[in-house]
Amino acid sequence: MKPQRHVELLTNLTHGKVYRRNELTSYSTSVDRELKMLGSNGTLKKVGPGLYYFPKQSRFGVLPPNEQELLSKFLKTDNFLLVSPNWYNFLGLGLTQLSTATKVYNTKRYDTLSLAGQKYYFIRPNNGFPKKLSREFLLVDLLNNLSQVGEDEEQLRNAVSKKINDFDKKQLFKLSEKYGKVSTRKFLRSLLNGGFHPSIA
Repeated sequence: MKPQRHVELLTNLTHGKVYRRNELTSYSTSVDRELKMLGSNGTLKKVGPGLYYFPKQSRFGVLPPNEQELLSKFLKTDNFLLVSPNWYNFLGLGLTQLSTATKVYNTKRYDTLSLAGQKYYFIRPNNGFPKKLSREFLLVDLLNNLSQVGEDEEQLRNAVSKKINDFDKKQLFKLSEKYGKVSTRKFLRSLLNGGFHPSIA
């Protein structure tokens, strides 16, 4: 007996992977009907516009999709950077941020969207963003967004002044000059020029 079409579709999928709808059309001549059927019984989960997740089980239950893969599939590129406001807490500045949304710096979208139950702010920064996250860029990003942090701005600047030696000053200067807003660049220049010479950066 020939297997049902949706069974044939599943044989081409890997548990734990995210797929775009157009990736699945080569496995089925009636992909929308099959996706609807597989979604209704929980075999596949729709995790975003045109995005489907083939769940992977662990002993603790269903694992969520890999965040980097999910966003890569959604944006159709690996050129993005995740920044959670909660990560500011690890800079040692006395912050206790609690955010349910993650910023996604990218070059394609500027909107807010939920993917796999997680809220994301898609942002196209005017000054761009680095390929990798570092403590130094996280500090630059914090200073770029002081008004949105919900803390006393002057107290935060004072905290940064006291902790400036905890950072790689050469790297901090480079990232500030490249990705910082005017106010961020001016503030960090005032701190770094005291014991650091930009000419060697």
